[in-house]
Amino acid sequence: MGPPGAGKGSQAQKLVEDYNLTHISTGEMFRQSYERGEELGKKAMAYINDGNLVSDEITNKIVRKRLSEEGPDQSFLLDGYPRTVAQAKALDDMLKELNAALTAVINIVVDKGVILERMVGRRVCKSCGATYHTKFKPPQKEDVCDRCGGELYQREDDKLDSVRNRLRIYETKTKPIIDYYKGRGILVNINGMQSFEAVYSDIKRALRDLS
Repeated sequence: MGPPGAGKGSQAQKLVEDYNLTHISTGEMFRQSYERGEELGKKAMAYINDGNLVSDEITNKIVRKRLSEEGPDQSFLLDGYPRTVAQAKALDDMLKELNAALTAVINIVVDKGVILERMVGRRVCKSCGATYHTKFKPPQKEDVCDRCGGELYQREDDKLDSVRNRLRIYETKTKPIIDYYKGRGILVNINGMQSFEAVYSDIKRALRDLS
């Protein structure tokens, strides 16, 4: 968990590799569905491009489908879900059906000003999906991917107005989930203002303490 631009996706990918987890990212699933021309993906991307949360109904539907494919014995990491209390309650029902439970809820905490700088400067390769930043990780050649030579672009949901709207939504809809999980003893707040390596080290330490 954490606000948009907190670095959840990057930390998630590292955890997936080191712990041999299945990475379940709602954002990625929505984009893949959209690229396949599916109606669900089209509806989801309409929300995302406006900087809004995808409806609970659509989000729960795609997550339920994905979890059912994994089976009860597969360990997984949820990235970008749940984002509302209603989604958290729906997840509880899904996990009961799978006879599974959450090990930890990791909440990465980052200041609003830092988030704006991180997200507005982000650029993504149209061909391979590699991520860059105009200030922190610029490509060798402007607007050209170092890896494949593809064109770099700014996603609609990374534009300033969209980012500001996403942060407003996070404050009103997503933050209440922190209280929802706090009472269960599995919520861990991580300082996301540190280096990538320091954040990851703190996450691993929290997982060891909760295991």
